[in-house]
Parts: sequence; C-alpha cells; structure tokens
Amino acid sequence: MSAPLSSIRALPSWLLGRAAARGRTLVAEALAAEGMKMWHHVALSAVSDLGPVAQAELGRGIQLDPKDLVGVLNDLQAAGLVVREPDPRDRRKNAVSITEEGARLLKRCEKAGREANDVLMAPLSAAEREQFMGLLIRISGTDG
Repeated sequence: MSAPLSSIRALPSWLLGRAAARGRTLVAEALAAEGMKMWHHVALSAVSDLGPVAQAELGRGIQLDPKDLVGVLNDLQAAGLVVREPDPRDRRKNAVSITEEGARLLKRCEKAGREANDVLMAPLSAAEREQFMGLLIRISGTDG
C-alpha cells in the first residue's frame, strides 16, 4: 500500500502550495513581530513605491478589493504610517503617501521579510536558490 495522499503529494501544484503556505506563515510571523499584518505591509510597500498614488490605482495595483483597501488604509493612517490627501491631479480622488514613520517601519518589515525568506530557502544552496527563483518566475506567469 502506498503512503497516504501519495498521488496528491507528487503534484507540483500541491508542493508549491505547501511551500507558499510555509512562506506566508514565516513572513506573517516576522511582520507580526513588527506589529504589521500581511495586507498592511503589501499596501505600505506599494504606497512607498508608487506614492503619492490614487487610492483606486493602489487597489488595482495590489489587487485588493476597494472595501478591504479602505480598511487597510484606515488602519495605516490611524497608525501614522500613511496620509490621504486630495489628489493634486484630480481633487475628487484621494492620493495616498507614506509618512516618515511609515518608511521607517517599512524598512524594518522588509528586513524581517527577507530574514523569513532566508529561513524558507535555508535548505537550498545559493546556486539552487538562484535556479529556484528563475524557475518560479517562469512558471508563475510574472516577468520577475
């Protein structure tokens, strides 16, 4: 008799899902140590990269439902990490910008995230990590 779920466990999609779940857990724990949740980190990082950015554009960029984005931005603004002000290009819209405190926290979170990913990838050599990342990019449908 074969091992339980052996046919499922042989599927690349199942293994990728398990690895992704482990990675998310490691990163979520690292971010939690900084007082940050995953979607809050994603939004803060995107605001840092794109800001000032229209709220709707931000939502599309990170693929977060507008209702959920409002809650995330409310939390970030209440913590003093972002500000929402009228967009100078269209005063009917809000533009979101990162604050100095938000930028400081983002740096700490980025470091924590890198360290969590180092734990995830620890079983691989440097060459294997590079190869693995290249393969993931190819099968993920992203351009890197």
